[in-house]
Amino acid sequence: MFKNIILAVDGSEYSHRASEYAKSLAERYEADLFLIHVFSPTSDLLGYQDFEKLYSKRKSAGQAILDEAKKLLDSTTIKVNQELIEGSEAEAILMVAKKQQADLIVIGTRGFGAVKGLLIGSVSRKVIHLSTCPVMVVH
Repeated sequence: MFKNIILAVDGSEYSHRASEYAKSLAERYEADLFLIHVFSPTSDLLGYQDFEKLYSKRKSAGQAILDEAKKLLDSTTIKVNQELIEGSEAEAILMVAKKQQADLIVIGTRGFGAVKGLLIGSVSRKVIHLSTCPVMVVH
């Protein structure tokens, strides 16, 4: 049923829960798992004296989130690919899903956004509305 599963992670508790579901589904269907993290665009930092340093810091923080998520998936025999992307979160997730011909996108209900208390975060909501494949949102 599933051959390519996208797992979007942001380091939040909901993201960890989503990882467990994605891992379980990938193992059950012997699917490839595409682990992705999207970090904020650095265009807002252009012109700053320490642009390269600030960009490197964002990228390193994103890689640390990917590394942590990969550790949660280490005990599996499924193929896990990972990708670190700079850009708009929902658009990047949808781009990878299209590129990898995803059968499913797994994402947490909300991450570390500014608005707390919402049942579904803005990234999850946008992915649900624009995805051409099924989306599993994990609470």
